[in-house]
Amino acid sequence: MRSASRNAPLAAGLRWLNALTGETRSDRADMQLGCVLAFVAGAVNAGGLLAVGHYTSHMTGLVSALAQDVAFGVVSAALIGLTALASFVTGAATCAFIVNWGRRAGIRTYYALPLLIEAALLLVFALSSRGSGPEGGIASTIALLCLLMGLQNAIITKISGARIRTTHVTGIVTDIGIELGKLLYWNRDTAVSPPVIANRAKLRLLSLLFLAFFCGATAGAIGFHTFGNQAALPLALLVFLLGLPACFRRQAAARN
Repeated sequence: MRSASRNAPLAAGLRWLNALTGETRSDRADMQLGCVLAFVAGAVNAGGLLAVGHYTSHMTGLVSALAQDVAFGVVSAALIGLTALASFVTGAATCAFIVNWGRRAGIRTYYALPLLIEAALLLVFALSSRGSGPEGGIASTIALLCLLMGLQNAIITKISGARIRTTHVTGIVTDIGIELGKLLYWNRDTAVSPPVIANRAKLRLLSLLFLAFFCGATAGAIGFHTFGNQAALPLALLVFLLGLPACFRRQAAARN
């Protein structure tokens, strides 16, 4: 009995992690996973700025900078930007490939597999030196971070049916503004046209994602400034724990 009571918190934690990345989805699980990944994205974005001087999840700014470099003939910077863009797309494509392959092959852990890959990429970043060296080293670090950010954004996009994105806040803030506009709208004459009603659940979700990203960026700025790239180690561990139940599910499936 004592052993069972001691193992109860561990079992509860594994059930929670299993729900976050399991095949059966719920709005609550999507929200919780989205907030965790938004925190990671904010921290990695801050780490990328300190490590290589670039935000590595901000594709809008990256494409704008790439176009400017092409316009003014800054070839080396344009090549770095093009590599970063290709890496982000490759990460998203890799996630889509894994998820669709897993579904067709009947592998129930297909959502967790991209998370384990992301954890491995974060570990590589954590063990690398800060990007103050030659241009080639900076380019490879940018490519690595963009690859894992593209992978992560595609994970939560696939899981939530494109309701949640975690690596940028432009869309989040836009949707918050839209829902606030609906919330503040004065429905004077509902007999003429249907009332304007804000989606409060969506507004809550978006606000939590924004807060998680902000907190992650704050923690990342402090952590990477203090510890360098090694600050990515707890992020790698966190993402690994999200994908960990996949190992147990596969073992259970193999025994059955």
